[in-house]
Amino acid sequence: MFFSGDPTTRKRVDLGGRSSKERDRQKLLEQTRLERNRRLWLRQQNSAALKIQKYFRGRKVVEIERSKVREQFYQTYGKHCQNVDRHCFGPDSEFLRQLIFFVNARNINDFSILVETCRLIQHLVQDSGDVVGLFAGMDYLSNHSLVVYRLRRLSFACIQAIHYNRNHLKAQLLITGEESSASATILLQALVLLLDPKLPWACKTVGYLMQRNVFSLFREVILTAKENMDGKGSSGEVSALEHVLACMISHVGQSPCICSNVDPQWSFSFQILTIPFLWQTFPYLKEVFASRSLIQYYTNQMALCVQNHVNVLPTNILNEFPGYACILGNILETTSAALSQPDCSFEMALDLAAVTTFLLEALPPIKSSSREIGEDDMIVGDECVEIILDDNLQQQITNAIDSRFLVQLTNVLFGGISMVHGSHDGPDDKEVAAVAAACAFLHVTFNTLPLERIMTVLAYRTELVPVLWNFMKRCHQNQKWSSLPESFSYLVGDAPAWLLPLSVFCPVYKHMLMIVDNEEFYEQEKPLSSKDVRCLIVILRQALWQLLWVNPSAHPSSGKSISNTSGHKRHPVEAIQSRVGTVASELLSQLQDWNNRRQFTPPSDFHADGVNDYFISQAVMEGTKAHDILKQAPFLIPFTSRVKIFTSQLASVRQRQEAHGVFTRNRFRIRRDHILEDAYNQMSALSEEDLRGLIRVMFVNEFGVEEAGIDGGGIFKDFMENITRAAFDVQYGLFKETADHLLYPNPGSGLIHEQHLQFFHFLGSLLAKAMFEGILVDIPFTTFFLSKLKQKYNYLNDLPSLDPELYRHLIFLKHYKGDISELELYFVIVNNEYGEQTEEELLPGGKNIRVTNENVITFIHLVSNHRLNFQIRQQSTHFLRGFQQLIRKEWIDMFNEHELQLLISGSLDSLDVDDLRHNTNYAGGYHGEHYVIEMFWEVLKSFSLENQKKFLKFVTGCSRGPLLGFKYLEPLFCIQRAGSSVSEETLNRLPTSATCMNLLKLPPYRSKEQLETKLLYAINADAGFDLS
Repeated sequence: MFFSGDPTTRKRVDLGGRSSKERDRQKLLEQTRLERNRRLWLRQQNSAALKIQKYFRGRKVVEIERSKVREQFYQTYGKHCQNVDRHCFGPDSEFLRQLIFFVNARNINDFSILVETCRLIQHLVQDSGDVVGLFAGMDYLSNHSLVVYRLRRLSFACIQAIHYNRNHLKAQLLITGEESSASATILLQALVLLLDPKLPWACKTVGYLMQRNVFSLFREVILTAKENMDGKGSSGEVSALEHVLACMISHVGQSPCICSNVDPQWSFSFQILTIPFLWQTFPYLKEVFASRSLIQYYTNQMALCVQNHVNVLPTNILNEFPGYACILGNILETTSAALSQPDCSFEMALDLAAVTTFLLEALPPIKSSSREIGEDDMIVGDECVEIILDDNLQQQITNAIDSRFLVQLTNVLFGGISMVHGSHDGPDDKEVAAVAAACAFLHVTFNTLPLERIMTVLAYRTELVPVLWNFMKRCHQNQKWSSLPESFSYLVGDAPAWLLPLSVFCPVYKHMLMIVDNEEFYEQEKPLSSKDVRCLIVILRQALWQLLWVNPSAHPSSGKSISNTSGHKRHPVEAIQSRVGTVASELLSQLQDWNNRRQFTPPSDFHADGVNDYFISQAVMEGTKAHDILKQAPFLIPFTSRVKIFTSQLASVRQRQEAHGVFTRNRFRIRRDHILEDAYNQMSALSEEDLRGLIRVMFVNEFGVEEAGIDGGGIFKDFMENITRAAFDVQYGLFKETADHLLYPNPGSGLIHEQHLQFFHFLGSLLAKAMFEGILVDIPFTTFFLSKLKQKYNYLNDLPSLDPELYRHLIFLKHYKGDISELELYFVIVNNEYGEQTEEELLPGGKNIRVTNENVITFIHLVSNHRLNFQIRQQSTHFLRGFQQLIRKEWIDMFNEHELQLLISGSLDSLDVDDLRHNTNYAGGYHGEHYVIEMFWEVLKSFSLENQKKFLKFVTGCSRGPLLGFKYLEPLFCIQRAGSSVSEETLNRLPTSATCMNLLKLPPYRSKEQLETKLLYAINADAGFDLS
C-alpha cells in the first residue's frame, strides 16, 4: 500500500463478534481432536490386522498339522481303514484321537473314512455285543473322561458330516435300517448305537451335542429329507434319523438324566417342532414325545418362554408355514393322548393352555370356508401382506382342536374345582388360575377358529357354563374382581378381570339359549335358575355400562410380540373390550327376548342407572358415545327415552323434507268402497322422496260425491287407519292370523294374488308411512314377523307364536326316550295351503333320510326354520324393502319386537281419560270447571273401551293415542263451545270435530243423558267427513 500521509495506526475491529485468538484456539482444539481420533483408528486397525493375521496363521498351522496327522493316519490304518481292528477303538489306540482331530465334513476322503469307521463300530458291536468294552477296555472308570471326550467328538463329527452333505444324501436320510449300506444310514445308525440311553456316557454326549446346537443342524437335515419325500408319508418303519431324535429328546435334565439345560432357542421345541407336519414323517417320534414326562417338560419349557415373551422361533420356511403355526399344529396333535391319561397334571394343562393361547393369538383368523384376500388383508408400513396359512396346516390345527380336545382340557382344568361354595366364599388360587387359563385359551380360539365347530361341545359336553357362572357370581357378590388382574396374566395394564370370563361365558351361554326350549328355561330353570339369570342381567348391565359409557376406550401398554406374526393385530385388551361389548350386548338382548315371552324380572332391570337428560341429549347426535350405546345396547336406555329419540329423529327428517319441498304435495282421490285398490295404484307410483312428503286425501263416498272435509292432516290420519285395516285384513289373503289373532304373511299369498309380492312392498311402505307420520294403527303382528323387520333369524322358541301344537310335537320328539327311528319320520315337511298339499325336503335327499336319535335336534331346528323363516322369506323381504324406504334400520334396531309392536299400535290398555283431561285446552267460553265439561268427562269415562277408541278416532282421526301420552298430541286436544246461545237449535246439533286440529265442537247440553246420547250417535254414525 502507498503511504497515506497519516502516521497513526488504526485499530482493526473484527465484526464477527469474537477475537481472532479465540477463533484460532477453537480451530486448534478441533484439529487436535481429529488427529487423536485418526491415531486411535490407526491403532484399532493395526490391532485388528494383527488379530486377523494371528488367527489366519493359527488356522494355517492347524491345517498343516491336520494334513500331517491325516497322512500319518493313512500310513498306519490305510485310506479305507483296511488296517483297523477291534483294538484300534480302545483307550490306548491313536486311531480315534487322530480321526477326530483331522476329520473335516467338507473333505470327501474324510467323509469316506468316517463312514467306514462307523460301519466298523457297528460290526464290532454286533460281534461282541459290548459297546463299553470296545471303547473303554476293561476299566471304564479310569478311562471314562477320555472315552466321553472321544465319543462326543465322534458323534458331533457324524452329525456335521450328515448336515454338510445333506443335499447329496437326501435320498438316504429316511431309509430304514434294513438298507444299511447307504452312507447316511451308517452314520445315523452309529449315532443310535453311541447315544443309547443305557450307556454310561449317553447323558454327557447328548449334553455336549445340544450345547453345540445340533437340533438346528437336524432341522435343516429334516427339511432336506422332506423335500425328497414328494408329499409321501412315513412307510411305517422307523428310520435311523427318527431313532437318533428319539434318543436325544428324552434327555431333558430330569432324573435319571444329568444333562444340563440348553438354551430354549436351540432346543427340540423350537427347532424341530416348528417343522410342518413333523409327525407325518416321524410317527414313532410322536409316540415318544407324547409320553407324559416329555410332553410335560417341553410344554413347560415353552410356557416359560411365553410368560417371558422370549422370541425364540427360527426363520419361517415359507410364508404359508410360519413357525408359530407349525409348532401349534404339532403340539396339538400330541396333546390329546397326554390329556386323556388319568395322571395328567393340572400344571401341565395350565402350561398347555398358556402355550396354545399364545400361538393361536398369532394366527390369522381361520374361516369355515375359503376366504378371499381383500383390502382388509393388506397393511401399510414395514410389514408385508398378512400371512395366509397353508390349507393343510389350517386343517391340521382345526382338526386338532376338536370336541375331544376341548372336553379333555376343560375337564383337567376344572376337575379339581368344587361346585359347592358358600355365597361368601371367594375363589381360591387354583380356581382363579384354571378360569384364567381356560378363558384366555377359549377367547383366542373364538377369534381364530370357526365357532360352529366348538360352541355346542362347550355348551353341552363340558362344565364350562356352571363353573364360570359360579366363579363370576361369587366374585361379583364378594367384590373380588379388583384383586384378580394379577392372576389374569393374559390381560395387561389395568384392565378389569371380568373381561376374560365374560368374553367366554356370554357366547357359550347365548348358544345354549338358542337350543333350550321354553319348558327347560322357564319351568326346569335350565341352564341357570331364574334367580341366577336376574343376577347375570345385573352383571352384564353393569359391565356394558362400564365398557360403553364410563370407560369406552382401551389404554394399550406394552404388549406381547412374536416373530413372524402379523403386525396389525389390535392390542389384546382393546380387542377383548370390543368383543365383550358385542357378546354381552347380544346375550342381554336375548335375555330380554326371553323376558318378553314370559316375564321373570322387571323390564327396568335391563336399564342402566346412569341414563339422564344429558345422556339423552347426546344420544341424538351421531358420533357421540351415547349414540354408539343406542346402536349397540339400546336396552340400557328406558323405552320412553328411546321413543323420544325416535320421534325427534322422525321430526328432524320431516322438517328437512318440508324445507326442500314446500309446494310438492301429493293429492289422492280415494273411493271409500275401493280404498285398497285406489291407495295401491296411487301410492305405488310415488318415489321414495314423495313418500316422505305431505300427502293429502279427498274421500269419495259410495254415491261418487266428494266428502266435504278439507284435509289439514286429520283426513289423512283417517285414511291411514282405514287403509291399514283393509290391507291387513285376513279376508284379503295377504296375511293370516294365529289362534291369538296375531298377523303374519300368508305363505300361500301367491295362490290368491298374482302380484302378491308387489302388494307386500306396498304394505311395507304403508306401515312405514304411518310410523313416519306418528300415526298409530291397530295391527297386531306376531313376534316372529316383527323380527323380520329387524332382519333377525327366528329359532325354535319363536314357534309357539305361530303353531303351538307343532311346537309341542317337536318338544315331544326332543325329549323322546325311545328309538325315534321307529316313528318313521323323514327330513320332509308337508305344506297345506288352501287344500293343496305339497311336500318339501328339509335337506337334499331328505325323503330318504330317516330321523334318528342322533339327528333329531337337527330335524327339529330345520322344521322350525322352515315354518318361521323359509316359508315367508319372499313376502318378508319385499315387505321389508317397502318398509325401509321411510324407516331406517338403525331406528328400528333401537327396539325389540315387543317394543316395536308398541311403536306401531300403541298400548293395548284402556284409554287414559285422566291423562287426556290433564292435557286438554278449552275455547269458546269453556274451561276446566264448566258444568258441561264436567259432564263430558264423566260420560267419556263411562264409555266402553271400544267407544272410547271411536271417540278418539272421531276427534283426532286415529283410534290410538300418542305412545308417550296425550302430552305429545300435536296440537293438544281442544274442546270448543258450539253455538253462541243456548237455543233449541243449538242443543239439537250433534258434536262435530276438526281432526286436523284435534278439536271437538261440543254444544252446551243441559243434561248428562243428552250429552251421552248425542256423543254416542256422532261417533258411531260413520258418516265420514260429511258430518263436519
